Amino acid sequence: MALTRRQKQVLDFLVNFINKHGYSPSFEEIGGSLELSSLATVHKHMETLERKGFIRRGYNRSRSVEVVAVPGSVPFAKTAMRPFGRGAAARSDSAPAAETAMGFLGNIEFPLLGRIAAGQPVEAIPNPETFSFGDFTSGRGSIYVLRVKGDSMIEDHICNGDYILVEGTNTAENGEIVVALTGGTDATLKRLFREPNGKVRLQPANAQMDPIILPARDVKIQGRVIGVLRKY
Repeated sequence: MALTRRQKQVLDFLVNFINKHGYSPSFEEIGGSLELSSLATVHKHMETLERKGFIRRGYNRSRSVEVVAVPGSVPFAKTAMRPFGRGAAARSDSAPAAETAMGFLGNIEFPLLGRIAAGQPVEAIPNPETFSFGDFTSGRGSIYVLRVKGDSMIEDHICNGDYILVEGTNTAENGEIVVALTGGTDATLKRLFREPNGKVRLQPANAQMDPIILPARDVKIQGRVIGVLRKY
């Protein structure tokens, strides 16, 4: 659905703020930065953006706005993609920064020409198939993209500057790589483990970094990683 000029300004501000800080702005910050006349005006714009499908709000929680779509599409040419599933092995203090929503991925298809060996050669596949991002994300909830900042997940081959595909959820199983808020505002990318003592261990995949261990109430899961994209 089309946006008015002011609605586009609000959405752009949300994307840029989340990209910089790793969490969403308050209504006061939105109104002050865009010189909106009142918090009621901000609230009206946010309601409209949510109704049009561009954002999702977590009610009764502060700073819980997610950007789930942006006008148009963003090209990801020269991009490598690596899937993650439940129970995939890994361990980052990489603070993810929101880059853009990926709702348009399901409409993109690429020719799947076969397999390529990283060791011994394999035979070429003469009849190409089609790979669709819709197949990759089928059956999942809201999908969005974050850009990784830092090297805490490098041993899981998630590097600084990579893009991660995240399924928005507030639950995750032990061993999954998650986007989590700690202390209510700090976003981090780690592998989640629930300890027997009721605490949560957020484990980096970097031998030079220590895990973050916190009471479960201080860790808010925002999503789990389902894939990695890398530009070359």
